[in-house]
Amino acid sequence: MKPRILSHPDFRRLWTADLLSQLGSRLATSAAPLLAVLTLNATTLQVSLLRTCETAAWLLFGLFAGAWVDRVRCLPVLVWADIGRAILYGSIPVAAWLGVLGLTQLYVVLALSGLLTVLFDVAHSSYPPRLLTAEQLLPANAKLAANHSVAAVIGAGAGGFLVQWLTAAVTLGFNALSFVWSALWLRSIRTPESRPVPAERPDLRREIGEGLRYVFRHPLLRPITLNTTSTFLFQSANGAVMIVFLVREIHLSPSTIGLLSMIGLLGALAASWFTERLSDWLGEARALLLASVGLGMAFLLQALTGPGWGLLWYVGSMLLAAVCIIVSAILQSSIRQRLTPPELQGRVSATTSFVAWGVAPIGSLLGGVLATAFTLRTTLWISGTGALLGAAFVVFSPLRTLRTIPTPQPTP
Repeated sequence: MKPRILSHPDFRRLWTADLLSQLGSRLATSAAPLLAVLTLNATTLQVSLLRTCETAAWLLFGLFAGAWVDRVRCLPVLVWADIGRAILYGSIPVAAWLGVLGLTQLYVVLALSGLLTVLFDVAHSSYPPRLLTAEQLLPANAKLAANHSVAAVIGAGAGGFLVQWLTAAVTLGFNALSFVWSALWLRSIRTPESRPVPAERPDLRREIGEGLRYVFRHPLLRPITLNTTSTFLFQSANGAVMIVFLVREIHLSPSTIGLLSMIGLLGALAASWFTERLSDWLGEARALLLASVGLGMAFLLQALTGPGWGLLWYVGSMLLAAVCIIVSAILQSSIRQRLTPPELQGRVSATTSFVAWGVAPIGSLLGGVLATAFTLRTTLWISGTGALLGAAFVVFSPLRTLRTIPTPQPTP
C-alpha cells in the first residue's frame, strides 16, 4: 500500500507553505509584465528584460547556491528567502502610492527576488529527502507539483482580475503577503534537521565540479537535463512576448487573459493527480518521453492563436503545455532525487536548475530581440519549433529503451 503523504504533519506544513509561495510567484509572473505594458508603457524589449532580470540569478549564482545548500540546513534558507521576497515586492505598491514607481525599480526588485528564489528553490528541492523516506518522495513530489498547478490556475485567473480591478502594483502587494504567510508555515515545522557534515577541506570549486560531473556523466540525468535546458530556452522566449502579443495583437484585456490562462492551466491541476497513475501504467521513462514531445507540440501550437475562435488554439495549447510541464516536473524530480547520493542532492539540484534556468534570461532576451527584428507571431513560431526539437535529447537517449528507472545500489 502506498504511503499517504499528507498524513505526515510536517510535510503538510511544507506543502501549505509551498502553495502560498508558488501563488505569490505566479501573481508576480502575470502582474509584472502587465504593470510594465499598461502602466509604465514599456516596449516589447523592455518587457522581455523583466523576465531576464528575474531569472539571471540562476546563471550567476545557481551553482554556488547548490554547493552552499549542501553545507547548511535548508529550513532557515526557505524562511529567510520568503521574508526577503515579501519586503522586495512590498516596496512596489508603496512606490506607486508615492508616485515614484518606474521600470528601474521593477528591474531591481525582480533581480533581487530572483536571487532569493534561486536559494529558495535549491533548498526546497534538497529538503524533502532530509524530511521524508525514499518511498515517500514520488507522492510528495506529486503533491508539491499540485501546488504548481493550483498556483498557476489561481495566479493566472486572479492575477488578471486583480490587475484590472486594483492595478498591477497593488496586486504585487498581495504577492508580498503570500510570502509572509508561507514563512510562518515553514517556521511551524517541528522535525529536527541536522546540519550536513562539512568536508574536511571545503573547496567550493571542487564541490561544484562534483555536481556538474555527476549530472553530465550520468547516462539518464544528462539527456533529461539537456532536454529541460532547451525547453526552458525557447519557453522563455515565448513567455517574454506572449503578454505583449495578447494585449497588442489580439487586443485582450487583463481579465480575459487571466480567464483564458486559468482554463488552460486546469490541465496542470489534473496532471498533478494522475501522473503517479500514468507512471505506473506506462513506466516513468515512457511517460517522461511522452510529456517531453507533448510540451514541444504545445508551444508550437500557440503560434496559431488568433482573435475570436482562434483563441481556442491558445487555450488548447496552454492545456497541453500545463499537463506536460507538471508530468515532466514530477517525474524528473523523483528520478533525480532517487539517482543522486544524499551528499550531492543540493549540488545536483542546483546543476540541473542552473543549466535550465540559466538559459532563461538568454531566452527572454532572445524573444525580445526576435520580436523587435521580425513580428510577435514569428517569434512564437520560432520558439515553438525550438522547444519541439529539444525533445530529441530524450527521444534519442537510453530512456527510449527503458520502461522504469532502475534504482542504484548504494556504494559501500
